[in-house]
This record gives sequence, structure tokens and C-alpha cells, in this order.
Amino acid sequence: MEKTDRENPPVEQSVEPAVQAAAAVDEKTALLAKLAEKEAEAKAHYDLFLRERAELENFKRRMQREQAESLRFANEPLLRDLLPVVDNLERAVEHARSGGNGQPLVEGVTLVVRSFLDTLEKYGVSRVAAKGEPFDPSRHEAMAQVENAELAPNTVVDEHCPAYLLHGRLLRPALVTVARAPAGEKKSEE
Repeated sequence: MEKTDRENPPVEQSVEPAVQAAAAVDEKTALLAKLAEKEAEAKAHYDLFLRERAELENFKRRMQREQAESLRFANEPLLRDLLPVVDNLERAVEHARSGGNGQPLVEGVTLVVRSFLDTLEKYGVSRVAAKGEPFDPSRHEAMAQVENAELAPNTVVDEHCPAYLLHGRLLRPALVTVARAPAGEKKSEE
């Protein structure tokens, strides 16, 4: 019986699958090497990510600690400047105990008040006078109304506590008494 080409393949064809198999093995080895390289690179990036994340958390904690510390001691300069005012008050009280007609005490306390107001001004606090001014509900708080024919209605007659501003913003409104028209004038206006 005669062999056909199928049964007896030429030598060239049988070598080709071996070469293909070898090439496939080489390609597989190259891909595995690339995969190992990429896995090592990914691991390095993950380690870097973990270190950066830990550093960020440490930074956050440090900033929170510093912020809390800053808030805790934020008033230190103000308080340091107020201590001489307290010292002057203590001196005034001590001086009053030593005798006299009380005039030295009044002078001492007046100096302390002036010193205290100067310290407040240094930190942006200013006093706003209200007496004789028109009533402004954004800066004044009316405690009472009194009939007064001499002043225009809604004029501040008396100031019980002054208003204070902190850098232009109202810190405390003035407590005031406001003028109103006498009862007889009200009826005649109606």
C-alpha cells in the first residue's frame, strides 16, 4: 500500500509545530516574566500608597493637635496685656485702704479704666457712644422709653451700658433709654 501525504508528512511540516511550541513556551516565559515585573511594580506602588496614607494620617493628627493647642492659648497675648490692669486695680484698692478722702481711689480706678480701654483698643475693640444719637436697633437695645419734649422721638436719652465693636462688628449692643413724644403731643398729632 502506498502511503499518502497525510500519513507521511514532509519533514518541514513536522519541524514547524516544534518551533511553534518552542516559540509559545518562550512567549509564555516572557509573559510570566512581564507579569512578575508588573506584580513587583504594583507591590512597590501599594507599599508607597500605604506609607503615604500613614503619613497623611499622622499629618492630620499633628494638625488637629496643633490647632487644639493654638485655640487653647489663642488668648494668651490679650490676657498678658490685661494682667497690668489687674495689678493697677489691686494697687488702687490697696491705696484706698491706706486712708484718705477717697479721691485717690477715684483717680486710681479712672486710670485703670483708661488702661483697660486702651488695651481693648489695641485688640480692635472700640466703644460706641449712644447718648444723644438716634435709636439704631442694630446697635442699641432699648431698656425703657421716657417722655421727653426736648428731644426728638426715638433719640437715646440715657446709656446704661455702652456698645462695643470688634473690628467694626458689633460685639455688644448699647443698653439705652429712648425718648418718646409726650402723651399730649401724641393725641394732637392723631
